[in-house]
Amino acid sequence: MHAFTSGTVWVSPTPRGPCGGAHPEVGRVAAQRGEGETSATPLEPADRERARAIPEAAVARLAVYLRVLSGMSEQGVTAVSSEELSQAAGVNAAKLRKDLSYIGSYGTRGVGYDVEVLVSHIERILGLTRNHSVAVVGIGNLGHALANYGGFPGRGFPVTALFDVDADLVGVPVGGIPVNHIDEITDVCIEREVSIGVIATPPPAAQSVCDRLVSAGVQCILNFAPVVLQVPDNVEVRKVDLAVEMQILSFHVARRADEAASVSAGIGSAGNNGLGVDGMVIRP
Repeated sequence: MHAFTSGTVWVSPTPRGPCGGAHPEVGRVAAQRGEGETSATPLEPADRERARAIPEAAVARLAVYLRVLSGMSEQGVTAVSSEELSQAAGVNAAKLRKDLSYIGSYGTRGVGYDVEVLVSHIERILGLTRNHSVAVVGIGNLGHALANYGGFPGRGFPVTALFDVDADLVGVPVGGIPVNHIDEITDVCIEREVSIGVIATPPPAAQSVCDRLVSAGVQCILNFAPVVLQVPDNVEVRKVDLAVEMQILSFHVARRADEAASVSAGIGSAGNNGLGVDGMVIRP
């Protein structure tokens, strides 16, 4: 992939809510989408207050609960206890109940949670009552994989636009969508009402691509490039650095190996058939 360049002139954005409010280029967008038109249904006041109170870590767990509950619903499950749901989601029941209290769903004693109702609550809080059109920029190996992934549309995130700087890729369908040149980001993103941009470019190109997406009105960025993006306060960025995740896993592997070595050393020095200090049994 060639180096990306940016001819972007910064457009100061107007205040708006994350992932789906009005675009910063108010006049031009209003003309193309319809005056005063917005693509997201606002939350009710009570839901809005609940959403503001939810910690970031709890938001991530709500997404996991939604995935689990959706699977249960597909299997015909109508009610689930906190113990069953927490076990399926890999968290403890007390934390699950605390997380669900943020969205105002406490369940019924002796019955548990109504699966469909809970799915509806979580979808509304996570803003999933509408589809979020997704654009992927950088159609290398990772970009190809993302464009071809069939799990996004079913969860409300259809990929509707692809961009690259390579002339050999422009016009070529990937996952059924023709690749556009990055110079078309603004027009295409506005036309297709893109609300989430995915950056899968080399690091040097990431910031200029981000600037183009933001100037097109995209408020949510998922960044796979190992760089820190500079964005306005009203733009949300989530960074996915696979190398960092591998390093975190390496840390846990090393820590467990050290713990196992320490336990083994303790057993080796213990007498009396594995009895340690004061007769305590030491097991690996």
